[in-house]
Amino acid sequence: MGRLFGTDGVRGVANADLTAELALGLSVAAAHVLAEAGSFQGHRPVAVVGRDPRASGEFLEAAIVAGLASAGVDVLRVGVLPTPAVAYLTGALGADLGVMLSASHNAMPDNGVKFLARGGHKLDDVLEDRIEKLYETHRAGEPWDRPTGSGVGRVREYDEGFDQYVAHLMGVLPNRLDGLKIVLDEAHGAAARVSPEAFSRAGAEIITIGAQPDGLNINDGCGSTHLGLLKAAVVEHGADFGIAHDGDADRCLAVDGAGNEVDGDQILAVLALGLREQGGLRENTVVGTVMSNLGFKLAMEREGIHLVETAVGDRYVLESMKEHGYALGGEQSGHVIILDHATTGDGTLTGLMLAARVAATGRTLADLAGVMQRLPQVLVNVPDVDKSRVHSTPELTAAVAEAERELGTTGRVLLRSSGTEPLVRVMVEAADIDHARSVAGRLADVVKSTLG
Repeated sequence: MGRLFGTDGVRGVANADLTAELALGLSVAAAHVLAEAGSFQGHRPVAVVGRDPRASGEFLEAAIVAGLASAGVDVLRVGVLPTPAVAYLTGALGADLGVMLSASHNAMPDNGVKFLARGGHKLDDVLEDRIEKLYETHRAGEPWDRPTGSGVGRVREYDEGFDQYVAHLMGVLPNRLDGLKIVLDEAHGAAARVSPEAFSRAGAEIITIGAQPDGLNINDGCGSTHLGLLKAAVVEHGADFGIAHDGDADRCLAVDGAGNEVDGDQILAVLALGLREQGGLRENTVVGTVMSNLGFKLAMEREGIHLVETAVGDRYVLESMKEHGYALGGEQSGHVIILDHATTGDGTLTGLMLAARVAATGRTLADLAGVMQRLPQVLVNVPDVDKSRVHSTPELTAAVAEAERELGTTGRVLLRSSGTEPLVRVMVEAADIDHARSVAGRLADVVKSTLG
């Protein structure tokens, strides 16, 4: 079998790929590995467990809790809360690990298990590999070392988590949002209660959509992957702007007052300038990925802000930020990490900070986002190819070089192997969308002919 852990935990179709047995086994393995890694420091270990509203989260949560308790871990069940809330509570409560059940922006049939280390940080590849190896060893027949009697873990509901997390958000907000009218699209997900409560407490007038989760409708035609409803609602209500989250609310995208999308790169640009003005942009640096729009890179150069690029994935952005002490980073998809206040991407926090910038400056979101011009970007997936040779095939290398010469300084080419599928992603940016499509199409043909 392939590696269980992907770029963001273990994910798959619930009760098919991700079963209760798998969830239970992984939780026991995680408890043992994190104990060996020194996280428990000689005391009885504690875990924070939360989930998004998916129906499958109910039985998967039961399996996770059973596994942890059987391994001697006390469990605090915080219920339906965003991923960043579980991460925050893991750190704030001094827990030894956290577990979030969510498949983020994926459709309802999927679900996932995300483990968090002490402090609320995502696990690195080494710890994930150790958990997976231990899980496979015991699945093959080696028995677990199980506590008995008073050694088994205890389980209790922790209802205070909601208010603690909202209070944290209010505590880091630099100014109030009085006078702003904001539409919030909660994707029928984990932030359906948290986000409206936070924006309301901050003084904004809010209209909510996608805030009636029933376990089956998460991400269904709404949220950060389906902005149509939010765009229409912003225009209909004459709102200043709109904010959209995904199912577990670690993402934030926005819509300006005219109904135009403001993506993660533009949000990063707005927040970077605001942080620099406040003296909080450490090393005068923001972290993005190789998929960040060229317009973002050009805007940061023009503003005198250094851009560090990482591999695609918010975990790699976070690794760079932690290693070098940078304060701000994120992805075009809306994963924005404000490291002084969060250990992971936090969609509610990002939306609040964006709104605070609008309120503080008195400028519209469209005006603020205009700091960068988003260049047309075309992405073509080429399936059924040998992705391992994408950077070692002379004919393909020559085609990329020719495309780069053709585009000059106003365009960019990126070829990237998929981390989970046998395909190569061809990304082209250009000043003109038709030019970008033409170049991307030609390169996709070369990829298919040389790697097929």
